[in-house]
Amino acid sequence: MKWIRFTIDTHVDAVDMLGYMLDEIGVEGIEIEDHLPLSEEDKKKMFVDILPDPVENDNTAKVHFYMEPENCDPEKIMLQVQNIISEISEFCETGSGTISLSETEDKDWINNWKAFFKPFRAANNIVIKPTWENYEREKDSDIVIEIDPGIAFGTGSHETTRLCIQALEKYVKPGHSVLDIGCGSGILSIAALKLGAKHATAIDIDEVAVRSAAENMETNKIPATQYALYDGDLITDQYLKVSAGQNHDIAVANILADVIIPLTGVIRPHIRKGGLYITSGILDTKEADVLEAMNDNQFEILGVEHMKEWCCIIARA
Repeated sequence: MKWIRFTIDTHVDAVDMLGYMLDEIGVEGIEIEDHLPLSEEDKKKMFVDILPDPVENDNTAKVHFYMEPENCDPEKIMLQVQNIISEISEFCETGSGTISLSETEDKDWINNWKAFFKPFRAANNIVIKPTWENYEREKDSDIVIEIDPGIAFGTGSHETTRLCIQALEKYVKPGHSVLDIGCGSGILSIAALKLGAKHATAIDIDEVAVRSAAENMETNKIPATQYALYDGDLITDQYLKVSAGQNHDIAVANILADVIIPLTGVIRPHIRKGGLYITSGILDTKEADVLEAMNDNQFEILGVEHMKEWCCIIARA
């Protein structure tokens, strides 16, 4: 079987944002080539006697991803990638920003990335574990969440997801009702429920993500009475505005700033007075715009947390 290999020639500064936004269009993992020197920590992890000769770092990078020919429209994918490159070029160096196609022989590209997804601590007492890995609790207080991201691909390792999980660990109280907008693999809803929330309503515009979330709920033995899953756009879908419910204790949205801004204008009926609105997926260059939207809609800003170039805003309704 042949695979289509997409290659983006770019700058090392753009790799993280490219990875995040490729994830948003359904890309199931990326392969990165660059000439960045190994850190001392990296060297300690390499069980070899002789390290490879260093290559001069010119700050260029190649980002590869693979798709089955029968399951993708290459022209559509290339157009989506070009739009992503154009969007992020406003915020960082993107290098040549070109994309090319090639074919590669049969290889299990879909599952090979799993070798790099290991259990990790996402918050003080929350550990994310892939379903195919074993993990022994380090602390009695550890909450272990099992995730098989599937093609929704949300492992919880990205900075924005970790920021949201850390905020949920801090603010979720037993009996809370949580609304999760842009749920992806369902990881934030599962975290909230394992932290003691009574019920979670999870929404995503991608029905495939919703199916993945349902599977992960089952994997984590979450009773079906504790959650509701919907596909659709809360901003425009009138039926969903009713189904999503009102007066939730917490609404969490890990999306992108350009979606969070209009969402902020319609989310208030879904949050009880005094409830919390936790948002991430926000580049620090967009932080001021999101804060302005929060202030325009009378949210009280409680705090802003940063991780690398991403931020998470916690506000009170």
